Amino acid sequence: MPQQDSPSPRGTYRKIADQIRLQIDGDPGMTEIPTVADIMTEHDVSRGTALRVLRALHEDGVAEPVRGGRWRILHSESRPSRELHEQLAEVITRDGLQVGDPFPSSGELMARFDASRPTLTKALNQLHARGLVSEARQGKPRTVLALPGEAATARTVGDLRRALEGVPDGSALDAAVIVDRKGDGTVVLRLTEG
Repeated sequence: MPQQDSPSPRGTYRKIADQIRLQIDGDPGMTEIPTVADIMTEHDVSRGTALRVLRALHEDGVAEPVRGGRWRILHSESRPSRELHEQLAEVITRDGLQVGDPFPSSGELMARFDASRPTLTKALNQLHARGLVSEARQGKPRTVLALPGEAATARTVGDLRRALEGVPDGSALDAAVIVDRKGDGTVVLRLTEG
């Protein structure tokens, strides 16, 4: 295990992740990310930094964990498209959708963006994780929960839990503003972090 005299400089994990991404792009036959031990040895970093490298690659859609502590590479054709994710967020603004409006169907979006169902699903899941659209439910259309650039809006306790998933424990919330009250007793809250 490498011993360090001082901690890694800020951003080291991002530089290492970028180097690994270049290796992946240069070798289409590469199927696995280096192990935590390999990253630690090759780059002389701590285990925590090596784990941050893997998390960064996962967040960037370059790799995903598999059983046994290994990480599988998602080559460009199987990666969720960051551009598609951004284009889908722009659909809300471009189409003039408001909170509560139905989001276009998967079939319509697949035709509109010439995307495969798995790629579209991954991009829609990213929108859901950001709190912009509701979770997919069989037979029910996704709905707009928040406008891009605004705080997430929760319509159910489940939506509220998902909206708070990214907020670290102990964080203060500036406000939970009641935006709308529906006749069925649903209260729409808009949360803003403090």
